[in-house]
Amino acid sequence: MFKAELAKNNIKANQPLVSKAQVNKTQKTFVHKKHGAWLEKKGISQPVVTVFAIVGCFFSLFCALSFGAADISFADVWYSIWPNEADKDIGFVSRIIWELRMPRAILALLAGCGLAISGLILQTVTRNPLADPYLFGISSGASLGVVILITFTGGIFTVMTPIAAFAGSLVAMVMLMLIAGRRQSQQVESMLLAGVALSFLFSSFTSLLLYHTDPQAVTAVLFWTMGSFSRAQWENLLFPAVVITTCITFMLAYRRQLNAMLLGDESATTLGINVNRFRIIMLLLSSLITATLVSMCGGIGFVGLMIPHIVRFFISQGTIFGILLTALVGGIFMIWVDILSRTVLVNQELPVGVITAAIGSLFFLTLLYFRKNRAS
Repeated sequence: MFKAELAKNNIKANQPLVSKAQVNKTQKTFVHKKHGAWLEKKGISQPVVTVFAIVGCFFSLFCALSFGAADISFADVWYSIWPNEADKDIGFVSRIIWELRMPRAILALLAGCGLAISGLILQTVTRNPLADPYLFGISSGASLGVVILITFTGGIFTVMTPIAAFAGSLVAMVMLMLIAGRRQSQQVESMLLAGVALSFLFSSFTSLLLYHTDPQAVTAVLFWTMGSFSRAQWENLLFPAVVITTCITFMLAYRRQLNAMLLGDESATTLGINVNRFRIIMLLLSSLITATLVSMCGGIGFVGLMIPHIVRFFISQGTIFGILLTALVGGIFMIWVDILSRTVLVNQELPVGVITAAIGSLFFLTLLYFRKNRAS
């Protein structure tokens, strides 16, 4: 009796004033306030940010219909979309907007959304903050697949183009995973180095094939490989729209599994996730998005690297709104890059990939600089 009472008193004496769950909650709150996303620390909710992003997306689309080689006023754009003046003759302007600029702006939006989501997938399942379809060689592999198709068939941009691009991106992804290996401690550096090496390897093969291709097709293919939305047509928008929408829906449905992958393979396995199968499925989705966009727009780099980092700085990406906001910001960014490509030179169009490479390289160097300072 005395021993039991003594043991009970000792338990009460050694019992902490705050429970372990409360300590963990307090530490989590402290870390969230200290290192959390910027807008969340300011008390701005994610739905509000998403609504502003949607409004910015529509505004960017409206501006894309106005800016270009032929300047069109906002009033004419408005009357072309919602005609309400019977005596206002804007038939020629309306044709420019609906047949040329509207499909191009929508393709730019889809490309930005898809590349941002593809980068988010790669950064999540590989736990590599420097992951990007362009840096990992996926984009170069898809371009090589398209050039091989053009070389052996003689046709430019046929129905088989997306299939050839997907096959090339799939080969690049398989080679990347084989070279990187399974050791997580070295996977970040090895995947990045292997991706850059594969990108140069595929680019060299692409240049070799173009050297022996029909000279009339070389110019169009070279301009396409640097990124362009000039091939945008209404009948070509359905396939990329379906692919990107399906992949985003899949990510939203399996967002908890994606968040668990960030904890590590062992933790994700403990939570009941088949890590290898889920990683392969997500990598296939990333390859499918990249191949679809490469077959339509060519090689556009660094978008998948920049946008997830930018969005992650403002809000958390493990939620529905975080994934949607990543896609929206990517689409807005790509729309304005397309506007810049059509207006920076007089009567000429600058390849989109040139602009994204210039911006992305500076962002990449800045990211490496801050990571180096943080490690030291």
